Amino acid sequence: MRADAFPLRQGELVESPVADAGVPLAELVEWRERLGLVAGVTARGAHPPPFSLALRAPSEPAETILERFRSFRHAMQPGFTALQMAHQVHGTAVAWHAGVGPGFHVRDATDGHATREPGLLLAVSVADCVPVYLAARDGRAWALLHAGWRGTAAGVLEQGLDALRRHARVVPEDVVVHLGVAICRSCYEVGPEVIRAIEGRDVSGPARLDLRATLARRAVAAGVREISVSPLCTACDRDRFFSHRGSGGDGARQLAYLGRPNR
Repeated sequence: MRADAFPLRQGELVESPVADAGVPLAELVEWRERLGLVAGVTARGAHPPPFSLALRAPSEPAETILERFRSFRHAMQPGFTALQMAHQVHGTAVAWHAGVGPGFHVRDATDGHATREPGLLLAVSVADCVPVYLAARDGRAWALLHAGWRGTAAGVLEQGLDALRRHARVVPEDVVVHLGVAICRSCYEVGPEVIRAIEGRDVSGPARLDLRATLARRAVAAGVREISVSPLCTACDRDRFFSHRGSGGDGARQLAYLGRPNR
């Protein structure tokens, strides 16, 4: 991606370890300071075992994974009393959440969440796919999406923008977008069917795909004027993050999250 191709900035992530819960986090500083929103992603732990938020991991018992979820929830309290996730299917469904009670909530077949409720933490699991953070410029509504190539091609970004428009009357021109930690172009080789679905052109063999550049183009086309992009790659930076491709599909995941804490 050329530096001058889109109105892009490099998103600043800082390490924000929560010592009492042992949860390593990397947060988008500007969003907390400017919008009052907590936006970030879990990372590998400094001590074994890594803080993997895998929804499936053949080598580990389910209780181990659930304990990590409990640690994460504890780390985010008391600012967040509810955590909203979903069984992700690489689709375009974006749920609007209102009136959500305390606790851990999981929806079926959903790849995006949007809300304007303080105390509700939105989360998506990722390990190469792009976590897409969206927020109104005044911070009054926000959304978090899981975007792999299938969801990107089918329009999950556009559905996220539409959810903010319909439920919070926030137009794309007033939305700030951050494209989070994901696999980079150099590490992401795909087949001709993926290039056809994403770019509408035919290639004779495998090709490289920059999924964040694709999402940036689609955001600009939809009317978004402010976009930032993480410089980090899940495959290149495997000392900090988990990669589906880089690990051969071991099931480990990080959790991207977004929300406004209770005061």
